[in-house]
Amino acid sequence: MLARIYRPAKTAMQSGKAKSRDWRLEFEPASARFIDPLMGWTGSTDMNGQVRLTFDTKEEAIEYAERHGIAFRLQEPHEAPVIIKAYADNFDTYRKQPWTH
Repeated sequence: MLARIYRPAKTAMQSGKAKSRDWRLEFEPASARFIDPLMGWTGSTDMNGQVRLTFDTKEEAIEYAERHGIAFRLQEPHEAPVIIKAYADNFDTYRKQPWTH
């Protein structure tokens, strides 16, 4: 039973950083999924795949996993560079590329 501790990236539908500050603990799949022959739905016998725990900090998630004897793999988040832009920069006299349509 291996768990993954990570901080989720923001979804494509988000412009801000909401709901991407928390840390999440999810279990890795223990068995392969199968397709129900009658309905075509995807099923699984792994009940831990339904468990998602959310923590405020990375340390809280690690402490929880160690306290309950859960083996885990830690994934550090990749921080996107912050590029500060202003609309007025489009009309700057010293712009590197000319502003055209």
